[in-house]
Parts: sequence; C-alpha cells; structure tokens
Amino acid sequence: MSKDHLGEFEHQVLLTVLRLNSDTYSVPIVLELEQRIGREVGHPAVYIALRRLEEKGFVTSELRRPEDNGARSRRYFAVTKEGVGLLRASRRRFAALWEGLEPVLEEER
Repeated sequence: MSKDHLGEFEHQVLLTVLRLNSDTYSVPIVLELEQRIGREVGHPAVYIALRRLEEKGFVTSELRRPEDNGARSRRYFAVTKEGVGLLRASRRRFAALWEGLEPVLEEER
C-alpha cells in the first residue's frame, strides 16, 4: 500500500487520534475505537497501526514521563498536518463514492 493511502484500521486509528484532540496515548485510543466501531480492539493492533502511521508521517509521538516517578512513561500521539490533509482528501473521495446511493442504502429489503 502506498504512503498516501491507509488501510481501514489505520484510517480508524488516525480518525480516533484526531477526535481525541491529537494528544493522547494508546489506552484512550483503544477505548474510543471500541465504543465507536462497536467491537473489541486489540491493543497490539493499535500499537502496530500507530507505528505505521508514524512511519508514514501521519502522526508524531512523544514519550512522556509522568509526575509520579512510580508510574510508567507513556507515548503520546498527535496527528500531523500531513495526516489531516490525508483525512480531508479521503473524506472527499468517500463522499464522492457515497453520492447518489442514499435511496438504495436506505431502502428496506
């Protein structure tokens, strides 16, 4: 898959990071994804998707040490300008594909 295209799960993870104000770590990402898509999400799958998104330049991350020295450090993620641009373009493409399908999709069979 090319750098400027995302798989469905990567897309969902990127949208979730954006929704969580682009300053979040993996646990809230997993919880928000599960709530939004209505199914269980594996933590390892989210970690892998976040790493791929960072390699592609769509998110950045920063390891932060908590105030409490006994707590573990957490890696916080933020969507980059390129990531937002990709999501905008993706939204336009999907809107074009959905256009005109409302009557067919809303019809009960």
